[in-house]
Amino acid sequence: MVKIRLRRTGTKKKPSYRLVVADARAPRDGAFINIIGHYNPLTNPETVVIDEEKALHWLRQGAQPTDTAARLLSKVGIMEKFKALKEKT
Repeated sequence: MVKIRLRRTGTKKKPSYRLVVADARAPRDGAFINIIGHYNPLTNPETVVIDEEKALHWLRQGAQPTDTAARLLSKVGIMEKFKALKEKT
């Protein structure tokens, strides 16, 4: 199964994350298919930048977001657009 999840980057005690599409069997910081955005929890407010087209493409292909990734996608408004697209078809 393909998942949309976070991949940790940054240094010790200063994490930042990339939102990636990866095989569910791959390790957290291992192989991935595509980078669709990034997330920095240390800024105030937290920074979330996601490529909407790539995210919607992978959601349409059946990629399952993890709980945290789904929260970030909802925060940006992508999950609502995906649900609206799903209801149209």
